[in-house]
Amino acid sequence: MQIKDVMSKDIAYVNTKDTIEKAAQLMSQFNVGSIPVCENMKLVGIVTDRDIIMRCVSQGKNVKQTITDVMTVNPFSADPSMQIEEAAKIMSDKQVRRLPVTDLNNNLIGMLALGDIALEPQLKNNAGEALKDISIPTNTSYNG
Repeated sequence: MQIKDVMSKDIAYVNTKDTIEKAAQLMSQFNVGSIPVCENMKLVGIVTDRDIIMRCVSQGKNVKQTITDVMTVNPFSADPSMQIEEAAKIMSDKQVRRLPVTDLNNNLIGMLALGDIALEPQLKNNAGEALKDISIPTNTSYNG
């Protein structure tokens, strides 16, 4: 099965001139943990709820700053014709729960979430394996 068969096509995104606050508002409105960042529909970054906390809030920065101050540039993305198993491997290896989907010109055309994979009965094992690897801590110094 290919990504285009299960990806979300109607997705929220922000432009590079938008504020951190707008990204957070969209995350709340659509109940998502990450938002792609585009410039003229070309994928240039991604911002997660964790990025906003770690790179803005925890450092006392203003949420009216542009999203470019906290986004991750050059995010991993997927081609719509890629097999789901390959996408799940990327998600697992890179420890991400969502992959932007782009066309050959790097235009954002969709988003593949781990949940999209988990909803397909024949793909549940792929989602489970990816989640297991995504959930492995990369920094164990916190003793909370």
